[in-house]
Amino acid sequence: MHAGHDLGSFEEATRQFIEARPKLFGIAYRVLGSSVEAEDVLQEAWLRWQKADHADIREPAAFLATVTTRLAINTAQSARVRREAYVGPWLPEPVDTSADPQMGAERAEAVEMAVLLLLERLNPVERAAYVLREAFDYPYRQVASILETSEGNARQLVSRARKHLATERREQVSRSEHQRLLEVFLMAAQSGDLRTLEQVLAADVVSYADGGGIRGASRIPVVGRPHVSKYLAAFAPRFWPGAQVRWVEANDRPAVLVHSDGKAVALLSIDASAQGIDRLMWVMSPDKLASYAASSSG
Repeated sequence: MHAGHDLGSFEEATRQFIEARPKLFGIAYRVLGSSVEAEDVLQEAWLRWQKADHADIREPAAFLATVTTRLAINTAQSARVRREAYVGPWLPEPVDTSADPQMGAERAEAVEMAVLLLLERLNPVERAAYVLREAFDYPYRQVASILETSEGNARQLVSRARKHLATERREQVSRSEHQRLLEVFLMAAQSGDLRTLEQVLAADVVSYADGGGIRGASRIPVVGRPHVSKYLAAFAPRFWPGAQVRWVEANDRPAVLVHSDGKAVALLSIDASAQGIDRLMWVMSPDKLASYAASSSG
């Protein structure tokens, strides 16, 4: 179907962009792990869409997805340099998915905090290939076209990403078990219950605290059940007294938003398998928290 003269009007071009926007944001966010950077990409995509010769564009949605993906890859390449200089562990910027778990995608794939964290270790093109295929169900032919590569190479890119995730991440527990583990952990962390912490954490658990350089956030990951348990028990008397806890959803999983003196101070997410909690992810960066707190429901 040819879009033709219908897209010649600004109003029609705007409608097409708004219609595609949830998918475009979903692609950019998954590639970048940042809603702020994803919004910047969408702004640039909108500017390019305004300048495009719409009469020559047969599939507006495909054109916009291509532009957005390539802009996101370029942004990810420059972001990698910035993140190498980031103070302390970098975690993805959380998003509230309570209204839209898929975030414009065919399925809620590549949106969990732990998956985004692991995807960050791939190069941006591998990341984009995985996102387009696994979350948005693009055929390999279209993935190849968007990434300007061969269909065979597109398959290899997705395969490498899948193997990376399979190697780095165990099979996840059910949503109900995920929440149960987080509830047990939260009670033990608040009270400094060392024994319960050791029971609920996996032997090789890693605790990441993304504070963006703020005081009080560990600047290196804490690794292993004994170290993490003792760290959390020592941390409890300084962090939890006077804190208010609210259950929320972040990146399609139950999470805990912690407030102190009326201000969000941490978002706690976990990654959990049959072995227990594999990853603790504490987002404490004020900028990331402000964005999430402003958008989260309740």
